[in-house]
Amino acid sequence: MDARHAALCVEEAEDTVNELRTTLLIAGIKLPSLGLDPVSLAREAPCPLVELGRCSVETARRLVEALR
Repeated sequence: MDARHAALCVEEAEDTVNELRTTLLIAGIKLPSLGLDPVSLAREAPCPLVELGRCSVETARRLVEALR
């Protein structure tokens, strides 16, 4: 994987996280730890993973309701 492709993968992942964060906030849901997993970015050829993180039971319930 060349550097340009890796940069595009990271950029796409960042855009997706931002879109997810915005969409969740519109639904009244905030995931404080939402972001890119730093370990997946540390590779020579990054393959970003989205870290959803931990949340309260209340937030988990709101996620369930929003996904239904």
